[in-house]
Amino acid sequence: MVGLLVVVVRCGRPRGAAAPPGVPARCGPLHRCGAAGPSPSLRRRAGRGWAAPADRGGTPPVRASAHPGATGWWGSRGSGAGTASASVTSGLRQVGAGGEERGSRGALVTGRNGRSPAPCPDAVEDELRLAAVRDTGLSARPDAGMDRFARLVKDVLDVPAALVALVTADRQILPGLAGTHAPWARERSLAAPLALCGEVVHGGLPVVVDRAGAGAAPPAPRDGTDRASGDPVALAPEVQAYAGVPLTDRAGRVLGALCALDNRPRAWSDRELSLLAELAAACGAELRLRIAAHRREVVHRDEAAARTRADGQARRSESALARSELLLRAADALADTTGLAEVGRQVHDLVTLVLRPVHVRVMVAGGGVLRRLTHGSEQPDRHGVPLDEERPMTRAARENRVVTVAGTDEVATVYGRRAADDHRALGLDTVVCVPLPGQDGPLGVLVMGWDRPYEVDDPERAVLAALAGYTARAVERALFVENRVDVARQMQEAMLTDLPPVTGLRTAALYRPAADIDMVGGDWYDLYRLPSAAQGGEDAEGAATVAATIGDITGHDMRAATLMGQVRSMLRQADLDHPGTGPAHVVSAFEHANRALRLGCSGTLVHAHLRPCPPPDDGSWELSWTNAGHPPPLLVTADGTVEQLTDHGALMHPGIGVRERDAHRRTLPPGALLLLYTDGLVEHRGGDLDVAIDRAGRFLAARRGEPLPALLAELVDEVAGEAADDDIALLALRVPVARE
Repeated sequence: MVGLLVVVVRCGRPRGAAAPPGVPARCGPLHRCGAAGPSPSLRRRAGRGWAAPADRGGTPPVRASAHPGATGWWGSRGSGAGTASASVTSGLRQVGAGGEERGSRGALVTGRNGRSPAPCPDAVEDELRLAAVRDTGLSARPDAGMDRFARLVKDVLDVPAALVALVTADRQILPGLAGTHAPWARERSLAAPLALCGEVVHGGLPVVVDRAGAGAAPPAPRDGTDRASGDPVALAPEVQAYAGVPLTDRAGRVLGALCALDNRPRAWSDRELSLLAELAAACGAELRLRIAAHRREVVHRDEAAARTRADGQARRSESALARSELLLRAADALADTTGLAEVGRQVHDLVTLVLRPVHVRVMVAGGGVLRRLTHGSEQPDRHGVPLDEERPMTRAARENRVVTVAGTDEVATVYGRRAADDHRALGLDTVVCVPLPGQDGPLGVLVMGWDRPYEVDDPERAVLAALAGYTARAVERALFVENRVDVARQMQEAMLTDLPPVTGLRTAALYRPAADIDMVGGDWYDLYRLPSAAQGGEDAEGAATVAATIGDITGHDMRAATLMGQVRSMLRQADLDHPGTGPAHVVSAFEHANRALRLGCSGTLVHAHLRPCPPPDDGSWELSWTNAGHPPPLLVTADGTVEQLTDHGALMHPGIGVRERDAHRRTLPPGALLLLYTDGLVEHRGGDLDVAIDRAGRFLAARRGEPLPALLAELVDEVAGEAADDDIALLALRVPVARE
């Protein structure tokens, strides 16, 4: 059995310590340096296992041998009779099996300009090395140029096989290969932990393996790793000798190795290794040329793209500069308009200032007519101009083009006497009508009139078209806002109904949206009477008479409002179908439906049932409630004591399993005030939630006798402020004293 011994030469000095003479000072994160000498521990055990050549001032390579029955790595003074050994060189000199030096190899491996390859790259260097490997353009596929170098090595050194190996982050790729048909050769790729080719890369020096005879296999390294895992020498048992020389880029980073492999033991001669080094230098030069060509191509491509972008930008800048002076005011004036009346005023002021017409109107299409946007003291345009009536403005809208008329006679000839009378009544000569572009056709028409002949040339037509575009966008925004407000108001009126009168209770509610124009969201309140029995059933003993809910569905948009409406209706249905079961059962029933129907609804709520205490009580009410992760209700008694009803459970979420919720009870004596609220009242950006809740309680206690509607409005202003960050919903219930 032939033993193969691989020695990984590591720096023996502590990290950061000064290097001895002749030893490179640089050492990377693996603490393996480019010195060819052994570590102090190896020197101590090796005795005279290495020698400093006189022709170099540096430290020579290590030579080690494997002895039958040996239990560790040993430097050798020489092999005795019957000893099988394998000599390994990692550096510039090789020591033979008999202990003799085989001559200087100082010319074996050098980088560009004579620099030695940089060993042990740190993270940044390794990224640069990997980038250089990528820039060669080589992969795990045959490459004609690299195959040529492999054939040269095979023929010149008279070896059975040779290869060009490049080491990537996780593989060895073999773009150059000659003389072998092993499976790894067909795949042109190998897993590459610290193997022989990997050692060339990571050590930055040649690796030479001589197998000089038969004997025991070498012992495993003391760290337990398989240094040859994934290497051709390890994967192909028929390989008996190996020589690998680094391939470097311009910076001296080792990209891979040019390797010679033999299927019989051999001692590599100085001439053979020098020839291998020369071929490696030529192969490295080819790699450097490929890297440079690739990077030049990238630079040229980037430069061409940059020139193209620059030319386009120059043209756009020239065009923008020509328009900017005329349209800057329009962009500024119309950017923030939200209402139609404001759009009409801004356009009137802008056009009058710049183009000096005596008549400016923004006409908006809708319902088959064009209506004038009014502003200031103007009366609303209730009738408008039918689109099928012959007028310059209606033709511009119908045909989606600029229409210009000059003089009353032209108007009379083209559009008729009635249009001419209106034209004369306004004291106009030239009129220009520009359509306002929209996605589904013109949104309206911008009408400008001068009391004198006025010629619109091509540059001004472009300005008017751009101005019409700005105006159209402003009109679209205003229409969107108005439509949204209309929808919001309708939904709000449908979902936030009036509170029913409840004998023995005073009630009030308030809803304030986060944005004045957006009156919908996920917050809601509800109050409704409860039946004493389900349909067709018997009366439930002690059933509540009224249900109260405050809730907050996740989200602040129309979807949240839609879900809120569903939750509100489903809770009502559950209450009506389960009389006398209590609020906890009702909420659990809703959660079951939420999961079963896959509504995807999540949020928080407090659901409560109230019923008057039976005689001879003094008018108190019994409150039972369940809290699904909602802020605690506030209870203020007649003497001003404030209590937070903090008992609560988990919030509602379809991902949380349905379970029975707990119900809690309190008695509300006469004069007691119960406030249910959403987090918009007390949760503010940068504020403390507990502090805000305490503040709300103190305010209620101080104003507990005020009428409820006024009290709620004042509470919101005091605690949340006028510009609240979130929607706010409040529901207050007061038990009156006897005199009320």
